[in-house]
Amino acid sequence: MNVVVFASRKGGSGKSALTAQLGSYMAPNARPTLLIDADPQGSLALWHRVRGSQDLPLHIGTKHLAATLTKARRAGAEWVLIDTPPNAEAPVAEAIWHADLVVIPMRPGLFDVDAVQATIQMCRELKKPYAVVINAAPARNRSEDPMVVDARGAMQALDVPTWAGQITNRPELSLSLAHGAGVNEAHSGSAGSEEIGSLWRALTRSFDAMKAMAGTQAQSA
Repeated sequence: MNVVVFASRKGGSGKSALTAQLGSYMAPNARPTLLIDADPQGSLALWHRVRGSQDLPLHIGTKHLAATLTKARRAGAEWVLIDTPPNAEAPVAEAIWHADLVVIPMRPGLFDVDAVQATIQMCRELKKPYAVVINAAPARNRSEDPMVVDARGAMQALDVPTWAGQITNRPELSLSLAHGAGVNEAHSGSAGSEEIGSLWRALTRSFDAMKAMAGTQAQSA
């Protein structure tokens, strides 16, 4: 079972939106997935209520998180996606402790670049794999927008793994969530759908690489 935690101290970075978009991308592909809304604001839970479907189960809160994850594993869940609040309090640390990978959404801008550093430090202290995903970015033209280039440069200077792609600020992403859907469901084949699919494939490649590395280490031990 793969546990992905979406974390950032910056409100509005897109944690809930990415959790919903990736969860809905997995649902029609027969990959049993559990969503966990650990943010008191409840954005993910609101989207789930609008969705009104049982194809993507949701658990609210991080109380007894270890037991919840154990139950999910026994139920056959392949993926667990956890949306966390924008702070560095104990529930966020607990979620990261249970993570196999931490996704840190970051809008390309000074305030977000500064805010993600606390989450990066927490991941490093807990020795958890993590990666920054540039979210709500200006659209590419022939090259990346200067704001995105600056954000990537800042992450490179801090030696932070950063996804090579980006999630662009597109209307179909927001419109799909407003109807309780994912962009791949409501706007299949759109540029937004392609970007979410690209992020999903990057996540699966990361997990495949981590599993291969763990297998190699086990053989050499």
